[in-house]
Amino acid sequence: MTTTAPLDETHSDADAPKGGAVGAGRAFSWMLIVTGAAGLLAAWIITLDKFHLLEDKNFKPGCSINPIVSCGNIMESDQAAAFGAPNPMIGLVAYGIVIAVGVTLLTRVRFPRWYWLTFNAGTLFGVGFCTWLMYQSLYNIGSLCLWCCLAWVATIIMFWYVTAHNVRHGFLPAPASVRGFADEFPWVLPVLHIGVIGILVLTRWWDFWTG
Repeated sequence: MTTTAPLDETHSDADAPKGGAVGAGRAFSWMLIVTGAAGLLAAWIITLDKFHLLEDKNFKPGCSINPIVSCGNIMESDQAAAFGAPNPMIGLVAYGIVIAVGVTLLTRVRFPRWYWLTFNAGTLFGVGFCTWLMYQSLYNIGSLCLWCCLAWVATIIMFWYVTAHNVRHGFLPAPASVRGFADEFPWVLPVLHIGVIGILVLTRWWDFWTG
């Protein structure tokens, strides 16, 4: 018995040949729009604060609350421009693309396998980059940025749901048991992923949070 409906369930895809062009349901489409918008909002605010910081070295971003939750420390680090340009500028483009894909899917368009795999590769790069930034933030810079955390969560959610979509439609090879899991419980892996990050943040500064 199905206990929870897959986020991208759609009756129009029921008769689609395995590995053929498929679309996605409204819930899946809105998931992309909402997570893309959350990431875009975070990238936009960080970009604005970065410009203010460049203009005024004494500027204090609104999310610099204490020595740990300090966006300013993150923005002034070398890791904040990993590819030469400020990281949030990459986010402005990437999250905008995610929103565009979500809006397009609402029109019930179907994309071929190569499109879904390319999109999945993009979200994989995003979650990989976020993982690197998390490590740098926790163990090298020693500070957290709340807007960065919002972008991390949004990226993790979209990555796992897009991956589950590709598994259940046969675009990514997987045993029947894995396809069944991706079909019924696509929410489990993003919840576990975010939970692990929460535990790492909690334990990294345990004395501070409990002091």
